[in-house]
Amino acid sequence: MYTSKCPGKGDPQGITSRGRHTTAQSDWFPAVHTYSMSPVLFWFLLYSCCLCQGHCRLYDRLRELNTEFAVKLYQTIVTTENRTNLVISPSSVAASLGLLQFGAQGSTFTQIEKALGYNVYDKTVESFMKMMHNELTNSGQDTSIHLACALFVQAGTPISTQFTEHAIQWANSSLQLTNFSESNRTTNLINQWVNRNTGGGVDALVPSGDFSSAFMQIALASTMYFKSKWKTKFSFTDTQTLPFISTDGSVVKVPMMHQTADINYGQFETPSFEKFTVVELPYLGNTVSMFVVRPTDRNTPLSSIESNLTSKSIAVWANSMKRTKMDIFLPRFKLECYSDLKRALPGLGVSDLFDPRKADFKGISEQRNLYISQAIHKAEIEVEEGGTRGSGVTGMALLKRSRMPVFKADSPFIFFLRSAASGPVLFIGRVTNPLL
Repeated sequence: MYTSKCPGKGDPQGITSRGRHTTAQSDWFPAVHTYSMSPVLFWFLLYSCCLCQGHCRLYDRLRELNTEFAVKLYQTIVTTENRTNLVISPSSVAASLGLLQFGAQGSTFTQIEKALGYNVYDKTVESFMKMMHNELTNSGQDTSIHLACALFVQAGTPISTQFTEHAIQWANSSLQLTNFSESNRTTNLINQWVNRNTGGGVDALVPSGDFSSAFMQIALASTMYFKSKWKTKFSFTDTQTLPFISTDGSVVKVPMMHQTADINYGQFETPSFEKFTVVELPYLGNTVSMFVVRPTDRNTPLSSIESNLTSKSIAVWANSMKRTKMDIFLPRFKLECYSDLKRALPGLGVSDLFDPRKADFKGISEQRNLYISQAIHKAEIEVEEGGTRGSGVTGMALLKRSRMPVFKADSPFIFFLRSAASGPVLFIGRVTNPLL
């Protein structure tokens, strides 16, 4: 039995839902109705609630693992490549590794599993990834997100039917046959696929002639395409040429965008008490936001924040910021970065797949000589007044002084694009000089 209280007047007939006569209720008190419930239905509902809670906890853990992978990949590339500006798409790299995990065995499989934090054969992982992919690709007409993977396989290589079945259901993946001995043709095929799956945003992933080895059997490519407008646009007429202090202390003049808006804002500090500021700039639809992280003191190096980045710290920022009306200054910038994953992934414990003696991809093909000879990642991002690609004339209007809080990204900062619903980090990077 369970009891429900219904607001409003009492039962004027003095009749319960089971038809028994009861004392009439006062107009000042709600009537109390009782209903019978089948024990089987009760236990089914209880089991469903527990199952839902279990899935929610597992999904939360998978969101955390996705973010942790993004942070570790970013930290590794920052360390191994020592770049000034940087942008990567962790979601794209994770999708590639997930696809390879379907074909990996032995220590190759284990290394990928440990790096990602999950087993792609797990049914919960499978349902979470499908949910995440659907959320991202159905973000609304104002936001376009597209994730895709492709394996380019040497024609004639026997491919496992089971692997093919898994591959075509993973992150919008596809298998394409090619002839690696025809280097230019293969290069064009891969670059055309990349261009098509980034809405024309990336012209070339592979430099001409990069696939010149007749011994190559498989090439892997993945893309993450994002395009959206700001929820609150920066006005072109408010953009000014202002100083930006780069890492080495030199000053460069950059087009600095401006807006006044209610945004999420927070001030935090590292374990060594170095203060920094975080703001969240949402895109239309509130599906994705850009987080901008900047040291409060210009003398604090960006590395002090980068070294303390974790999935938990990002979750704390997102949940702790307060809605604040602010003057926001953000430089207009465009980044395009190649990253060599053969240098980065070993830092995450993934190395066997690059070693012809250790790589085990018998889940893809029974041929024992399969290994990953190249792993190139390219990411591009362009941040402008409207949030979309396009050119505009920089205005030179002077802004009035304001007494409201100011966030001014006029020195090196970290940024990342994060999905509000499913939590994955689509892009993460740093800007130390917007003009480079």
